[in-house]
Amino acid sequence: MTPAITLSNVSKVYGNGTVALKDLNLTIGEGQFVSLVGPSGCGKSTVLRIVAGLGKMSAGHLYWGGNRTKQRLAFVFQEAALMPWATVQENVRLPLKLAGVPKREAAAAVAETLQLVELQGFEHCYPRELSGGMKMRVSIARALVTKPELLLMDEPFGALDEMTRSKLNSDLLDLWQQKQWTAVFVTHNIYEAVYLSNRVVVMASRPGRVVADVAIEAPYPRPEGFRTTPRFNEYCWQISQALSQVASCSPDERLAASDQNRFNSVA
Repeated sequence: MTPAITLSNVSKVYGNGTVALKDLNLTIGEGQFVSLVGPSGCGKSTVLRIVAGLGKMSAGHLYWGGNRTKQRLAFVFQEAALMPWATVQENVRLPLKLAGVPKREAAAAVAETLQLVELQGFEHCYPRELSGGMKMRVSIARALVTKPELLLMDEPFGALDEMTRSKLNSDLLDLWQQKQWTAVFVTHNIYEAVYLSNRVVVMASRPGRVVADVAIEAPYPRPEGFRTTPRFNEYCWQISQALSQVASCSPDERLAASDQNRFNSVA
C-alpha cells in the first residue's frame, strides 16, 4: 500500500484546554475509501480539518505520500453551503473562478462535472429550487470540478432522508470507482461506513484517538443487496462492539485499548 496521508502522533488541544486529539496515528493508502466513525467530540472532523489545512495540530506530523508535498484535495462539508443568489452552474464554477481558470475551460469542466453527478438540465436553477439531495450533489460537484486526488467529506448525507442517502451512497461509490480518488469520509452511521469503505476507523473521545481499524474485505462494486448479507451484518456488529467497548471504558482504559490496537496492527 502506497501511503497517501500519514498522521503521526498528532495531538490537538484547543485554547480552552479541550483535548480534541491525542497521539493519533493513522495511515491512509492511495485510492482507499476510509470512513471515520465515533461518538460526537472524538475528533473526526478535526482530523479532516488538519488534513485540509483548515486547522493546525498542536503536536505531531502530517506526511504526504508519493513524490508530492501535498495532494490536490477537495472538502465537502455537512451543509451544502451554496450561494443562494447564484445558479447551480455558477456555484460549481466558483473554485475555478477563484483559481483564475479561463471561462471556456471552466465551462467545459463544469458541464462534465454536472453530468457526473446527474445534474445536467439543472444548470440554471437556484438553490431554493432544489431538494436537499440535489443541493448536496451541487456541493459534491463543486468539490469534484477541481479534479482532486483526495476527497474529504464531513457527514455530507447526515441531514438527508434514508432513501436519498442510500441513493447518494451508491452514486458516490460509482464516482469513486471511476475516478479512484483517495476518500476520507466522516459519519455517525455504521451501516453507511461499512457499505462505502475499504476500512472503517473507530475513534474514541476524551482523548480523541484511533481505537480500532476494521478492514471491510468485500469486493466492489457493492450492490444494494450487500446491505442485507450476513457479511455486511458481521462488519456492522464488529464496529458496533468496538464503539460499545469505548463507551464503557474509563479514559485510562481507552488509552490502553488504543495502544493495544496499535500494537496488533503492527504485529
